[in-house]
Amino acid sequence: MREIGSILNGAVITSGSVREVRSPFDGRVVTRVTVADEAIVAKAIDNATLAKSKMAALAPYERAEILERFSAKATEHRDELALLLCEEAGKPITLARIEAERCAQTIADAAHWARYYEQEILGLDASPVGAGRQGIIRRFPVGVVAAITPFNFPLNLVAHKIAPAIAAGCPVVLKPASQTPSTGFRLAQLAIEAGLPKNGIQVVLASGSNAGQMVTDNRIALVTFTGSAEVGWQIKALCGKKKVALELGGNAAAIVEPDADWETAARKIATGGFGYAGQSCISVQRVFVHESIAAKFTEALVAAAEATPYGDPSDPKTLCGPLIDRSNVERVSQWIERAVARGGRVLTGNKVQGSVHAPTVLTHVPGNCEVSCAEVFGPVVVVATYDSFDQVLGMVNDSRYGLQAGIFTNDFRKIWKAYETIEVGGVIHNDVPTFRVDMMPYGGVKDSGIGREGARWAIQEMTEPRLLVLSTR
Repeated sequence: MREIGSILNGAVITSGSVREVRSPFDGRVVTRVTVADEAIVAKAIDNATLAKSKMAALAPYERAEILERFSAKATEHRDELALLLCEEAGKPITLARIEAERCAQTIADAAHWARYYEQEILGLDASPVGAGRQGIIRRFPVGVVAAITPFNFPLNLVAHKIAPAIAAGCPVVLKPASQTPSTGFRLAQLAIEAGLPKNGIQVVLASGSNAGQMVTDNRIALVTFTGSAEVGWQIKALCGKKKVALELGGNAAAIVEPDADWETAARKIATGGFGYAGQSCISVQRVFVHESIAAKFTEALVAAAEATPYGDPSDPKTLCGPLIDRSNVERVSQWIERAVARGGRVLTGNKVQGSVHAPTVLTHVPGNCEVSCAEVFGPVVVVATYDSFDQVLGMVNDSRYGLQAGIFTNDFRKIWKAYETIEVGGVIHNDVPTFRVDMMPYGGVKDSGIGREGARWAIQEMTEPRLLVLSTR
């Protein structure tokens, strides 16, 4: 068991009320957290505000060198970080190790963009008024960034916020998820060990109510939040003039066309839907398969679901571990029961062992049931059929969410039409919507959020363009 607290200017706060973090799998206490009160949150914002000039004054090469050392330290400590993920999030250890590797790569990508930052020369003499003048456009840090991160990827998604902020020259106040605080705490320590100024990052292990100042304080320039749509849009409403970047929920869809390799598609969809118990905002939730191949595809998907190892997250073979807590187990079960009551059929799964929910495949579910139209965030995949491509594009778009979608086909015309038609932040060809490379622009539309992550794109969110007009006469 470890003991952690908030970090103010590099010092760990050990006085205050203490709460316990328990393993989602077996309920044992894995972490004791000294909880930040409103005074600690206020002090963190004070410290970050005082760091604005120092962080902005770091030269691009200095920011890059800090991030390069930070990436190396994340690599050095990847086994430790993976174990924290497994214990606090219940993430299967094999997936936790992958996330630890991705974390180091995310930081390295930010280092690249810190060193090779974007600037532009604008020829103003394209207009007679601009004759004899040149424009230079550079991006400058917005100021203090408040980063609020979720429980499901508490390592890599922390890196996706603090690494671009360092690259942009912005101090950060980080609030990790209450269920999984240790990885954010540890990453902040590693960043400081890598040479980040101690006041460049503050960590507040606070409840949502105590962390409210991070949203309302006018000294915060940008709030970057990953979490539920309901909380995200509430945050935006409270932010006033601040910039906001929101990476919210989804109920990602995959289309399987008749010309696709449907057996491979079934295996990929099982992995994308049941990995980490479906606790990803781009986990496969809705599957639309052409009626001509629906029977054999569904049979293959059921077989893949039943072959998915689930249970103890410390077992390297496990793909589907526990849900984050018992209340979410009960919620997922209730949503399935309500779908069945309205005509849905369970083809496999719908079994619960403690906090582990078995991979589940449903069919004949009405589109307005929660398992279809809301975000399940559990190991549940709903299969529906269609008879025309235009029809299925409309079915995919019939959602309040729009994060990513996958399409399995080799018909380029259909790929391009899907790209132009589906209302999402990203369309993935011949793979599941769960696919993500950390350098790509990642984010959604509609209730899935605003803004983009990926180091290059997050740096743009955390900076503002500034124009210099030079007279060449």
